[in-house]
Amino acid sequence: SNGTVEQVESIVNTLNAGQIASTDVVEVVVSPPYVFLPTVKGKLRPEIQVAAQNCWVKKGGAFTGEVSAEMLVNLGVPWVILGHSERRSLMGESSEFVGEKVAYALAQGLKVIACVGETLEQREAGSTMAVVAEQTKAIADKIKDWTNVVVAYEPVWAIGTGKVASPAQAQEVHANLRDWLKTNVSPEVAESTRIIYGGSVTGASCKELAAQPDVDGFLVGGASLKPEFIDIINAATVKSA
Repeated sequence: SNGTVEQVESIVNTLNAGQIASTDVVEVVVSPPYVFLPTVKGKLRPEIQVAAQNCWVKKGGAFTGEVSAEMLVNLGVPWVILGHSERRSLMGESSEFVGEKVAYALAQGLKVIACVGETLEQREAGSTMAVVAEQTKAIADKIKDWTNVVVAYEPVWAIGTGKVASPAQAQEVHANLRDWLKTNVSPEVAESTRIIYGGSVTGASCKELAAQPDVDGFLVGGASLKPEFIDIINAATVKSA
């Protein structure tokens, strides 16, 4: 929840002027707050797509303050982020509720970045994989087709704290998550689904993280408001080199 019209236009100008790897190397999606979506979509270079940060769990109606998947489709917004840890913790969104949201958004034709991840207490208790599996299962229980789903692993303890999961820690969870998909969904889905990392990703940490075999991209928070976002985008070239 950041930005003014002037700040958003400045970020758009930076992205429009930046040297970014081609779309066959990296898919770039930016997710401003709802109120800025039309501005960003209208002014941003066409190869960069836009996402909403959330949407409602079903058709619009008597749900004051909510934005429906249909509204996003109507605006030509192709992507939505669902189940972000801040919505789980601050808004009390359960894994089941997130699963329902993912299924509904997909049914309306949106592509979904679905977020999973553990808190510091859960990691220290050794339950990281149990938590991530439970969150992913709640989505798997509601959907059949994973074509338009990207899974974002965001360790809650590394969001905005400056703590970054080490490349080895990120790789371990991503590999376990892929194994979970292989066993519980299908080998094809495990192979084709992108699992991206979110948690204090910066220009300094991005290349080593991007080199991990099961890290397929990033969900970038605070650093996406800075010029180093271009460097993070271009970290994708590590895999194509």
